[in-house]
Amino acid sequence: VQLVESGGGSVQSGGSLRLSCAASGFTFNSYAMAWFRQAPGKEREGVAGISSGGSAIYADSVKGRFTISRDNAKNTLYLEMNSLKPEDTAIYYCARGNSWFLPRFLTAENYNSWGQGTQVTVSS
Repeated sequence: VQLVESGGGSVQSGGSLRLSCAASGFTFNSYAMAWFRQAPGKEREGVAGISSGGSAIYADSVKGRFTISRDNAKNTLYLEMNSLKPEDTAIYYCARGNSWFLPRFLTAENYNSWGQGTQVTVSS
């Protein structure tokens, strides 16, 4: 299993970024996927998750601003981030779920493979 994130960078508050996660080594369309993030000194938190069929859930802190999507033909997961805030600054990780099923809660124990992360920095 390999997950490679890209698309991070530095933006000003109110800006946008699109993260991508290229997946390989497994049948991508058979697994739920998710984005997590970890800010300095804080625990890793779930941002958004998507089932193999496209149903999505979001953390309350990003609802209405972030959109998770997937292209099963390209084995790629995306996170569109709009109206970014300084508190969105973190390393963002792509994660593979344990099955096609998307658990109700975005907790790390429901995901078993992780990418190396991509840094997102939002300045005020």
